[in-house]
Amino acid sequence: MRRILIVTAIAVAVLVITPWWGIEKLAWNDIKDIHGETAAGLIFWHIRIPRTLTAFCAGSALATAGMAFQAFFRNPLATPYTLGISSGAAVGAAFSIRLGIPALFVVLPSTAVFGFLGAITCTVLLYGLIRLRGGFSVPALLLTGVALSFMLSSILLVLQYSSSLHDSYRLLRWMMGGVGMVGYDTLVIMVPAVAIGVGVLGYLSDELDLLSAGELTAMTRGVDVSRINKILFFTVSMMIGVVVSVCGPIGFVGIMVPHTCRLIFGYRHRMLFPLVALGGGILLTLCDTVARTIMAPAELPVGVITALIGGPFFLFLIITGRTADRVTRG
Repeated sequence: MRRILIVTAIAVAVLVITPWWGIEKLAWNDIKDIHGETAAGLIFWHIRIPRTLTAFCAGSALATAGMAFQAFFRNPLATPYTLGISSGAAVGAAFSIRLGIPALFVVLPSTAVFGFLGAITCTVLLYGLIRLRGGFSVPALLLTGVALSFMLSSILLVLQYSSSLHDSYRLLRWMMGGVGMVGYDTLVIMVPAVAIGVGVLGYLSDELDLLSAGELTAMTRGVDVSRINKILFFTVSMMIGVVVSVCGPIGFVGIMVPHTCRLIFGYRHRMLFPLVALGGGILLTLCDTVARTIMAPAELPVGVITALIGGPFFLFLIITGRTADRVTRG
């Protein structure tokens, strides 16, 4: 419990400090200007605050989804994008850019709307293909997801190649991942979806322990493996669909944070779950702060920062022999 309180305190400090970072000459009157009548007040309340909350929310979702999939597939290299949900979202976003219809949506950008529809379509198609096989096998799900991801990636390349230079750049920029173009309207939709998904995964933390030890072990302990597998599949798919549709495919968070937390705090998911959720939010919020300040007034996509950290992270684990090659112990 003490570890959770310490990490929670760090998370609160990050959420409080990072919106201020990079704003010069911020006076008390600007802080009170919640309606954004001054430039500093507008930046702080209507850009920095929603951006920080979105980054924290997305990081928590990606980290917990990665933790769940690593137990689900019993593979420490599994990520939230293993089944190709991000590819489905990317194809949906590419269609919205290629057709040129962003003005039809007032509350949300069309890339977010079509990205979510693409993720949903990919999830339904993947489940349908598995059901045609006559069961819900984890190895078959993994292989089908990889095959579907390659097919969607080829469609994405065709759409990008056939687009204009401007649209091709927009799609490339979206594929890098970022939380810059968000607002409170986006949070109203994103936060409930992520909260429900994270809550379900937290509730199933004991089942994740048993699943990571093997389906046979889980069944002997009274777990309805087929039902739990379906719940995990749809929960992670829907949550990642929402996050990717808003932020694009931000890589490495869903694999770095669970690995790090296992190495530091152990392998039991009931203790691991809140630490991973907080750690994911902290990591992505800090990475976004670096992304928007390191080249100010220009900014880097946050996905570039997470990728720059992710590569050396795995090299360090391999060289030092500290790879968490099992998802559970004991």
